[in-house]
Amino acid sequence: VALKRMLNFNVPPVKNSTGEPVWKVLIYDRFGQDIISPLLSVKELRDMGITLHLLLHSDRDAIPDVPAVYFVMPTEENIDRMCQDLRNQLYESYYLNFISAISRSKLEDIANAAIGANAVTQVAKVLDQYLNFITLEDDMFVLCNQNKELVSYRAINRPDITDTEMETIMDTIVDSLFCFFVTLGAIPIIRCSRGTAAEMVAVKLDKKLRENLRDARNSLFTGDTLGAGQFSFQRPLLVLVDRNIDLATPLHHTWTYQALVHDVLDFHLNRVNLEESAGTESSPAGARPKKKNKKSYDLTASDKFWQKHKGSPFPEVAESVQQELESYRAQEDEVKRLKSIMGIEGEDEGAISMLSDNTAKLTSAVSSLPELLEKKRLIDLHTNVATAVLEHIKSRKLDVYFEYEEKIMSKSTLDKSLLDMISDPDAGTPEDKMRLFLIYYISSAQAPSEIDLEQYKKALMDAGCNLAPLSYIKQWK
Repeated sequence: VALKRMLNFNVPPVKNSTGEPVWKVLIYDRFGQDIISPLLSVKELRDMGITLHLLLHSDRDAIPDVPAVYFVMPTEENIDRMCQDLRNQLYESYYLNFISAISRSKLEDIANAAIGANAVTQVAKVLDQYLNFITLEDDMFVLCNQNKELVSYRAINRPDITDTEMETIMDTIVDSLFCFFVTLGAIPIIRCSRGTAAEMVAVKLDKKLRENLRDARNSLFTGDTLGAGQFSFQRPLLVLVDRNIDLATPLHHTWTYQALVHDVLDFHLNRVNLEESAGTESSPAGARPKKKNKKSYDLTASDKFWQKHKGSPFPEVAESVQQELESYRAQEDEVKRLKSIMGIEGEDEGAISMLSDNTAKLTSAVSSLPELLEKKRLIDLHTNVATAVLEHIKSRKLDVYFEYEEKIMSKSTLDKSLLDMISDPDAGTPEDKMRLFLIYYISSAQAPSEIDLEQYKKALMDAGCNLAPLSYIKQWK
């Protein structure tokens, strides 16, 4: 809703206006692109009058009679580029939207550029949008995709991190969480674990929220914000937890559809990129090997199969794809059968009566064609994605890993020794083996004895593993 409002020049879109939308250009940076792309498709953008969407730092031609909506982070280089746009008089009017709040000094830079370029009247609006987070599902968001190694577990836990770097990371996290609550229009009750990075974030976020509430005139949580958040007495609970509480889970091999796609395929911002395997037919000797095609699929909320099965165990997903395919084929056969009946020659009585019966059927078949095609698209999509996942499961024996790790984590008895798993050359990549061993090491009540550990280390090294993670976890434990 916040994005649509912004694209509509920050006025709530009117429901029943029949007129054409105002045509406009959308200019974003990489951060803006990541925020918009999981939520609005190109078609939806076009429906809102966005004819072009361009990256801020690409070469753009002047389009002097069109308004431009900017959606960027308030960074130095972005602001320099915007000032340059004003000087070059690229567009008719400028709606400048910043993903998170812009500082006073940077605003003055823009103002100076606008005065210098004699373009003050063309800058229509300058707004802080507070949208610095990426929504992937109705109830899930992440903080960043660009430069994500800057706010990762590793970044916070690096032994050589300086205080200023830590402050920057915390500020980034706090800024994103603050944006999230502004968009939600609600003030959370914050709970965190003590003495950890989570507590640092909680204290900073608390301070930021209080400062904002203190300034009643400019508070983001009162007045005509998007939701009527200030009237709801139920405040959401924000629980901030340090990853260290449960370090085994991110290493765990998974068994549900969405988690497997995320673990074994290239899956970012709801889009999965697959390499199509080259055909099995042998190419003539001396021919160039075929290039692998890359395909990308969007797995979004509008995909009913994905919504229904993303949390299902993988075998169930494979079965469901099969069922969908069968029901689709039955429908397709029905359409084919009607077609053959319609090809009747001769004007005899029987044919005419059959025609009138079938006309009704045919009408319904034709009207269900778009639905059929969409169904076919989804079946193809999930067949391809599931097949790619299955290849990984088979080649790396991920099912075996999953079961074995489940047993370790739930402290049940193990049916085969860990050493056998590590030294089995057919089971998994060196990384898989390392993950398995780290889970064992984190989950075991007492650490394995030095002699055992040496044995494991040797097996891991023979399997081609890098032992750096182990020494980190050992120190951590």
